[in-house]
Amino acid sequence: MSKLYFRYAAMNAGKTTSLLQVAHNYQERGMRVLICKPATDTKAGDQLSSRIGLAKKVDVLIHPDDSLDALIPETGVDCLLVDEAQFLSPKQVDQLRHIAVKWNVPVICYGIRTDFLMKWFPWSTRLLEIAHSIEELKTICRCGKKAVCNMRLINGEPVFQGDQGAIDGEVEYESVCGRCFLEERVW
Repeated sequence: MSKLYFRYAAMNAGKTTSLLQVAHNYQERGMRVLICKPATDTKAGDQLSSRIGLAKKVDVLIHPDDSLDALIPETGVDCLLVDEAQFLSPKQVDQLRHIAVKWNVPVICYGIRTDFLMKWFPWSTRLLEIAHSIEELKTICRCGKKAVCNMRLINGEPVFQGDQGAIDGEVEYESVCGRCFLEERVW
């Protein structure tokens, strides 16, 4: 039986780069992969774009009301890869597990667990509940410790208010450890 995998990390840990490497490995062996991302992730349009310069057009942009159950029978792929999985609906996450189990296709999701306020994304919560395998990818904070938080910056200044899923415009994120996050947090 294939599994539903959730590989999570703070921002800048190489999640998209890892996904592109997995896609390359399958394709190098003559296998078909289906690369997806939520349409709500608009930062690179219909592309996956890693911070180290790798990019690839996605096969499917997933809209909030899309059903994912038909992806595998229609495409006949050997692996399903999903970037920015924190923007999927809980129902879509359940459908990904169904794909892994029913169609015996590995489904590997990449995303983050918590937002800039250290609150769970509902979709990541569902992945943590039902994934067969959970793996943390690691990155480092400005102080050299392991980063575990995503601090939101606007014009280079930490911000602790706003919509959970802001990714466009003046918004940037910095991966930080818990101590550096708390030092910047105004209570």
